[in-house]
Amino acid sequence: MTALNRKVKFAVIGCGHIGKRHAEMVTRNEESELVALIDVKDKTQLGVDAYSVPFFNSLEDFLASDIETDVVNIASPNGFHAEQAMKCLEARKHIVVEKPMALNKQDAEKVIFKALQVHRQVFAVMQNRYSPPSVWIKELIESGKLGKIFMVQLNCYWNRDDRYYKPDSWHGKKDLDGGTLFTQFSHFIDIMYWLFGDITNIQGKFNDFNHQELTDFEDSGFVSFDFVNGGMGALNYSTSIWNQNLESSMTIIAENGSVKIGGQYMDKVEVCNVKDYQMPELAPTNPGNDYGAYKGSAANHHYVIENVVDVLNGRAAITTNALEGLKVVDIIERIYSLK
Repeated sequence: MTALNRKVKFAVIGCGHIGKRHAEMVTRNEESELVALIDVKDKTQLGVDAYSVPFFNSLEDFLASDIETDVVNIASPNGFHAEQAMKCLEARKHIVVEKPMALNKQDAEKVIFKALQVHRQVFAVMQNRYSPPSVWIKELIESGKLGKIFMVQLNCYWNRDDRYYKPDSWHGKKDLDGGTLFTQFSHFIDIMYWLFGDITNIQGKFNDFNHQELTDFEDSGFVSFDFVNGGMGALNYSTSIWNQNLESSMTIIAENGSVKIGGQYMDKVEVCNVKDYQMPELAPTNPGNDYGAYKGSAANHHYVIENVVDVLNGRAAITTNALEGLKVVDIIERIYSLK
């Protein structure tokens, strides 16, 4: 691919919390330029007046315009990601797709096939990979210092109540949201896959404790599995936590030691007890994205934009490629097939 050697031109579709974050990060990057915003809502409702760029109410209208664009960032409701990705790729645009890439493996595969056909890049947003504890644990595991991995436990306990699942929101609707693992916890499933690889022999137990009036799907689950590469794992999750997030944590039990990364957003190393190893001092983690009463995953979207710019200018490889985005969808789909 020929390096652009100029500012990378971005458009953003979906101007909610995350879409506005994408727009802000594009405008902050010296090698990027925001050229358009797209949302079905009226511009006056969205709080995007700070961006003096053309605004469109449909992706079709934007693609029919003559605005030169290299990349479309898709930050719309989950259920639209695959369809909008296909349209952007048809128009020969690179795409940045917020998680999840699609709500089923088949749609994710179609996106990847289309990208290969038209020779365009698909960047899957999994910004938690950039958090210092994530970078550190990846290096530690790949160094082999932990030895064989015996057990991994992922705990995701967040608060999501009627302050989040508002009647006029897409959150909680099966066709647009997809489920708790897609919208809330796919970042942590991505980290687990990134570190330990694929899973098999999946078993699950699910419940809807207090979201019957708020969502079309479960709010809690226990999931157990084996890693294809060896060792066994468990994912325990819930959005039924009262009032505020409790934790997102990962505990690793290995041949040569134990590690626990915890905090609300898996942003703190709580335990590092590894044979013949002294843990380095890590840089502080960015605070979580702020959604009013809510906190989400670490606010690392500027790294995503930097990676897009670097890739399109031939300076780096993709941090999270389309196949990895597909694997996260595949793992969640296989977990949900047990319900």
